Amino acid sequence: MIEVTLQDPVTVCVLDRTYESLDTAQVDEFNACLCNAVDQAEHPLFVIDLSQTNFIGSSFLEVLFRVWKRLQDRSGRMALCGLSEFCQEVLHSTRLDTLWPSFSTRQAAIQAMSAMPGS
Repeated sequence: MIEVTLQDPVTVCVLDRTYESLDTAQVDEFNACLCNAVDQAEHPLFVIDLSQTNFIGSSFLEVLFRVWKRLQDRSGRMALCGLSEFCQEVLHSTRLDTLWPSFSTRQAAIQAMSAMPGS
């Protein structure tokens, strides 16, 4: 399940543990849910909370990349928060940490996104 809330002007997506190991159906659901949230957001500022996610693989990263690209097309931004040590290592080794800022807490990520120019 993905909980999507608005903490104006930032859309916050909180993932639960079901998104750690994705089969084909879950990848499609994950992608559709996040892309739908991007399309419906008045302001294209996103925080994805991964505090309940301990593992991410290539399918997971592909969905995050698609969401980020969709946000880029709307001149938006995306940040991650609550990353486990393993998830931080995966993002670092793939250099995706240079695209997506990460924060230890959801509140820190929301504050950073809200303070960015153009927010």
